[in-house]
Amino acid sequence: MPEPHLLAADTDRAAVVTRLDESLADGRLTLAEYEDRSARAHAARTYGELADLTADLPLPARREPARREPARSPVASALHGGAWHGAWGHDLRAAWTGWVTTAVIVVGIWLVTVLGSGDLQYPWPVWVIGPWGVVLLARTIGERRSQDTDRQQLPA
Repeated sequence: MPEPHLLAADTDRAAVVTRLDESLADGRLTLAEYEDRSARAHAARTYGELADLTADLPLPARREPARREPARSPVASALHGGAWHGAWGHDLRAAWTGWVTTAVIVVGIWLVTVLGSGDLQYPWPVWVIGPWGVVLLARTIGERRSQDTDRQQLPA
């Protein structure tokens, strides 16, 4: 990074937040640490402030570009036994993190309105997080079963 006292640009802040996103997905940061650091990254004015946010994180490994498979229609995927297999596969942790974050926010808003009004209100957050959570749970179970099936098919 350039000298710590120089002013950072929006692209510099975005790069640090992307690195924090990856660290959260890798399990290096808790959700609370991620939220704190990303908020501080967006508010950072200098390169020094940005460097402090990632100083304890390992340098990102160089990644090879992902191989692209030919696009299949959902029907073709289902016929080949891989209905959307891989569509979320490696992003399940990120999907669950997004769900938890959203759940905390909407339940918090609901609680503030309940406490502010003094009377119990309809629990509308269930309609935001309920169906989403059911879909994520089904997808997670499906991924686990798929991984178990793949392991059983490997030669010993």
